[in-house]
Amino acid sequence: MKTRKLVIVPPPIAIFSTFAMLLILLPFIGLAQRTPWNSFLSILGETSVRSAISLSLLVATVSAFICLLLGLPLGWILARSRSSLIRLLRAIVLLPMVLPPVAGGTALLFALGRRGFVGQKLDHWFGLSLPFTTAGAIVAATFVSLPFFVLAIEASIKDIDSDYEESAMSLGSSPTRTFFSITIPLIRTGLITGLTLSWARALGEFGATITFAGDNPGRTRTLPLELFVALESDPNRAVVIGMIMVTISLGVLITLRGRWIGQK
Repeated sequence: MKTRKLVIVPPPIAIFSTFAMLLILLPFIGLAQRTPWNSFLSILGETSVRSAISLSLLVATVSAFICLLLGLPLGWILARSRSSLIRLLRAIVLLPMVLPPVAGGTALLFALGRRGFVGQKLDHWFGLSLPFTTAGAIVAATFVSLPFFVLAIEASIKDIDSDYEESAMSLGSSPTRTFFSITIPLIRTGLITGLTLSWARALGEFGATITFAGDNPGRTRTLPLELFVALESDPNRAVVIGMIMVTISLGVLITLRGRWIGQK
């Protein structure tokens, strides 16, 4: 049984790390202190709040699944490709992370809206319109959360020893079989990390959603939008909704028990 070594923390590191923790923790303490706990359950039971919760969970879950399907191969390409264009591709993939969400929603609207260069084709050929629909909310959430998943996958694939994959293929395994039987098990922690981050980002998405999908109760009004509406009319209700979002996100992280950052 391994014994933990005593780690002496230098005073400057202890001081600045304490300030960092306070910066993160104090807003949540303020939110909890302001929450009207006597009316928490009644607000939680409101039809509009329950509808927003279920819609947010649906959007976040479907978005994370799409990130898994699209981000896994994209992360592999970023990690293993030797192309001179890989830096440009990585910059494009990361663009939604640094782009203001409203700008991202506007870009989605011009591309996938009914008058967008792709949206008008979808509408004309298939009668499919994404803006102001639940599908549109999922697209907006996926757009902003996909980079988080791709980054986690790229880092995980770069960390594994490629000798395992090369050995499998030298023994006759096809590249596809090697990817599913060797690569994916080796990057399990990265998969959990990516899914956790992308799911949480999709759950909290606001700007791109309201710009591209609009604010339609029951169809596109997720918890962040419900919170925004409540801030204008009932601050106490907004505080409760904010605490609900914190509780859901914290519950996911606690349930994973640190596995999303590689702990046992």
